[in-house]
Amino acid sequence: MTTDKIDNSQRTAAKVAGVAGLLAFVLVVFGNYVLLGPLIIPRNAVDTARNILAHETQFRLALICFITYGIGAVVLSTALYVILAPVNRGLALAGALFRLVFAILWLIAPLNSSSALRLLGDTPYLKVFEPDRLQALARVQIAASFDDYYVGLPFFGLAATVCAWLWLKSKYIPRGLSIFGVIGSAWCVFCAIVYLIFPDFNKIVNDYIFDSPMALFELIVSIWLLVKGLKSVESSESRTGNA
Repeated sequence: MTTDKIDNSQRTAAKVAGVAGLLAFVLVVFGNYVLLGPLIIPRNAVDTARNILAHETQFRLALICFITYGIGAVVLSTALYVILAPVNRGLALAGALFRLVFAILWLIAPLNSSSALRLLGDTPYLKVFEPDRLQALARVQIAASFDDYYVGLPFFGLAATVCAWLWLKSKYIPRGLSIFGVIGSAWCVFCAIVYLIFPDFNKIVNDYIFDSPMALFELIVSIWLLVKGLKSVESSESRTGNA
């Protein structure tokens, strides 16, 4: 089912989705690669703990970025539902719920990171543990934050796959972009599930490749919605008929 008429609520939701998608992308990249990434030393709990304590405000700002990203994911989910519900209400709802599950799992990550800060703090009842043990436990908590993402990734991929399929059916955005979204998002679902079963899968396929095509699709769609808006199927068909 496709809809020939785009109403004002859909056009407004398209602008909201464009802003939310772009903002979420910027926040997660800035929080992860600019703020948090430089503080984490792979396989070195001591240096990681020192970096976090020396740059605690930077670490906390990264958590704020991640929390705001989670809020943006909920806003994006709602906006996409408003846009795509006229195409297929059931699939649009499923996509929204998948994205909501991902947002919830994503928001667990800042909780784990906050626990790492507590372990590295000067709380009196933690003095019974040796510093190196607390540093190791803090590193485990931070690693758990990444686990939260990969557990949520299949839900994110499913949400993006469903939405890409609805974009394709609706003809609201270019057909080629929608097809790329379906393939890239389905690829993400496949990789995420295989990785959860076989943790060494990222030695065969780099884990950055799991979600990069899907992330690129969502970024381009956000820019398209913000700049171009929804393409009117009715207008396109009228021009074709007149020709």
